[in-house]
Amino acid sequence: MSAPSDTRFATADGTALHVVDTGPRSAAVTTVLVHGWTLDHTSWDRVAPDLPGRVLRYDHRGHGRSAPAPVGTATIAQLADDLVELLADRAPTGRLVLVGHSMGGMTIMALAERRPELFDRVAGVVFVATSSGGLAGSTLGLPGVLGRAFVAGEKAMNRRIARFRRPELLRRPTPARPGVRWLLFGKRPSWRDVAATTTMIGRCHPVGMVAFRDSLNEHERRKALTDLAHVPSVVLAGGADRLTPVRHARVIADELPHTELVIYPGAGHMLPLERSTEVTTHVAALL
Repeated sequence: MSAPSDTRFATADGTALHVVDTGPRSAAVTTVLVHGWTLDHTSWDRVAPDLPGRVLRYDHRGHGRSAPAPVGTATIAQLADDLVELLADRAPTGRLVLVGHSMGGMTIMALAERRPELFDRVAGVVFVATSSGGLAGSTLGLPGVLGRAFVAGEKAMNRRIARFRRPELLRRPTPARPGVRWLLFGKRPSWRDVAATTTMIGRCHPVGMVAFRDSLNEHERRKALTDLAHVPSVVLAGGADRLTPVRHARVIADELPHTELVIYPGAGHMLPLERSTEVTTHVAALL
């Protein structure tokens, strides 16, 4: 694979997105890797290098090295519009394989909802640890009082984060690592992976982080999956995922007649790190 090209792409509203473009522009198929909430393109660092052809990945607005999301634009619908513009500029022709992790998978669903005609070009879709809806009020599996306390605590924390004006206030990784490990990873994770994920979260703009959380709660796109029914697809889920438990993967698979559902017992939400070899294999199979 050729050396990556790091560039900037300006959306219609002037938001600059950081883009990493690897592989020959002449490739018959372009794989587009779409990352999750609070993460960035580096979450795919173990997947992208082993994929054949051209690989396009980028940071969502308000994430990683992209510009903050302007007020009112930190929504999954806007992320779908950003992806439309990016594809029109960087990959206007040729076949596509779309791979979405968590909020990235939701972005692909929103893309199907808003621009279903684009899926005539799509050779395959991989949904990684994601959901088609039903995320509002999630207690992460905590029962009763503990669950209600978690929801109340998250709301209070989000209100506090939303008042941050300096992103570096979130960039104190060491104290956050135990919480990241519990929330996002399954059994016996690598502490190197936990540290890398915590660093990614620290690069997410705090105001946008909270606004996107609200959009996750509003995400209800099960019907949009009907526009993907003709596309070969794979749904990957971690058996120990607290954020998007296996039941969410089953809902997606039930709506897609040409899909394969794969569950990794003991894995959590961070499958691009925890099960990078397996994720790469499934994406490559669609290619």
